[in-house]
Amino acid sequence: MRAMINLNSVSLLRSGKVLLEETSAMIHHGQHVGLVGANGCGKSSLLALIMGHFQPDKGNVSIDSGRGIAHMAQEVLALDQKAVDYVLDGDETLRSIEQAIENAERNEEHGKLAELHEKLLQADGYTARSRAEQLLHGLGFSHEQIERSVKDFSGGWRMRLNLARTLMCPSDLLFLDEPTNHLDLDAIVWLESFLKRYQGTLIIISHDRDFLDAVIDVTIHIEHQKLNTYRGNYSAFERMRSERLQQQQAAFEKQQKQRAHMEKFVERFRAKATKAKQAQSRLKALSRLEEIAPAHVDSPFSFSFPEPEKMSSPLLTLDKAELGYDSKAMIKLKLNILPGSRIGLLGANGAGKSTLIRTLAGELPLVSGERHDGEHLKVGYFAQHQLEKLDPEASPTLHLQRLSPEAREQELRNFLGGFGFHGDKALEKIEGFSGGEQARLALAIVAWQKPNLLLLDEPTNHLDLEMRHALTMALQMFEGAMILVSHDRNLLRSTTDDLFLVHDGRMDAFEGDLDDYSVWLTQQRQEEKSAFASDEASAPSIHSAQARKEQKRLDAERRKLLRPMKKKVDALEQKLEKQQTLLADVETELGDPGLYESSAKDRLKSLLDQQTQYKKAIAEIEEEWMEALEALEEMESE
Repeated sequence: MRAMINLNSVSLLRSGKVLLEETSAMIHHGQHVGLVGANGCGKSSLLALIMGHFQPDKGNVSIDSGRGIAHMAQEVLALDQKAVDYVLDGDETLRSIEQAIENAERNEEHGKLAELHEKLLQADGYTARSRAEQLLHGLGFSHEQIERSVKDFSGGWRMRLNLARTLMCPSDLLFLDEPTNHLDLDAIVWLESFLKRYQGTLIIISHDRDFLDAVIDVTIHIEHQKLNTYRGNYSAFERMRSERLQQQQAAFEKQQKQRAHMEKFVERFRAKATKAKQAQSRLKALSRLEEIAPAHVDSPFSFSFPEPEKMSSPLLTLDKAELGYDSKAMIKLKLNILPGSRIGLLGANGAGKSTLIRTLAGELPLVSGERHDGEHLKVGYFAQHQLEKLDPEASPTLHLQRLSPEAREQELRNFLGGFGFHGDKALEKIEGFSGGEQARLALAIVAWQKPNLLLLDEPTNHLDLEMRHALTMALQMFEGAMILVSHDRNLLRSTTDDLFLVHDGRMDAFEGDLDDYSVWLTQQRQEEKSAFASDEASAPSIHSAQARKEQKRLDAERRKLLRPMKKKVDALEQKLEKQQTLLADVETELGDPGLYESSAKDRLKSLLDQQTQYKKAIAEIEEEWMEALEALEEMESE
């Protein structure tokens, strides 16, 4: 396996802070690497260093870029260009060929045109628009939206356009820094599937542990200015680090404390669980959190939501309610929130999840129906726009003092310490705080008020992995009711008992767990694709001579395109058969009892490594073969 990236005794200093000090790492071709570490440890700087944006202060970085590097820009200009054309621009080779064809047609260079069309074929140019549309649909754009101008989209949607444009670029090295920040859960599930199929070298920064688990096979942890490489995904890294830290007495003591909390919570949960599959999924998540808890023993965050002072049953009821804006209903529902309710909301962006949360928080009135608040209802509301409501001139301590003038300063500072505001940090104006620090303060303000109903709308935005872990632990022990909207599946899986799907103007109980939701999403996309294809087929026929001539040209191109696709399918079948034969030979040899004697341990290790490699190769080739076969069958049926 050849090295794609080699960092040799690298030291890196940024803004007077030592981020890396004489540390080395090697990334091999085809590896999917996750960069993890505390906020401020230098993950984004390391990514920029590898991309060549600046040089190390010591040591050297070498890169074999192969076909090229793709990375996501952080800004999008407000262009008049259509969204789909903006994405197609990501393939610069394709655009160059198309421009050459346009020039050759203008100059009537017929001999050159044949050569250029062959190049276009080799660059998959005839399927380019279809691929661009699939990228956009996967990231949540509708058929109507892909024809709109880039300038018509908000900042978050423009970042999705940038991501699609990046994925459109042919590359052997792909760099992604927090690609899920502006995505909802539906788009994250699609992106996860796409990146799992990416055959080049991927380096990614993300604070979504489920996402990392699905797409990476190597973890590089930045700690104490060193790069520590772990084989496996993020969960494997946590387990390995946990095992190492368990040897320390402090780690052991903290684990025992967390185990006691976990056992108490699990027992309470077992007594309440009524939905078998979701309950089983929840218990597995709790077991996993117990297993990896020591990996977070040195986390700077540890807090809890204080026990609510009073409860009502029910806490809040909506009866025959219609929710929406400006007297226009988006959702119709009936909802009864009891003490201990732990609800996770699923559904696409725009389905109405935030509308429901805002209505429950009292920010939006009902369009119609009745609302009944319990006598002791006390809402703690964390909104996506919560950070905008913070006072930039006030310190974390002052924010809490305004809520509780009678509280002692030391009590406030002790509380804020659990959210990472230690020492003078608790007394600083927050105007210079990072997004993560402001999000932590917003959570601290919610927790300080001792709510008995938590309404959380994307609370993990801007939070790093350590703070997300602390939030998960705190929510598990929360005694009140909770409704959660989040694209962090680990948080949903570990803290909610019931899942509800907001779609088509209503809210229904979702029977199943988050794995079932991923399957449901795939089915929905297939149905939408089929419906769109049906609509296209039923469109009025075009009878103009020019249109018929164009159609003949497209048919000829399609037939020409079939030839390399057939060759690709045949080649993949042969490749698959060869790998299966090699695997069978290895597994036959592994059946030899003598292989498990101590004298043969080196041979056994070699064979086991080969078995793993062949199985991985077979899975990848099989998936590629199925996709190629499906594409061929689709073209043949057109």
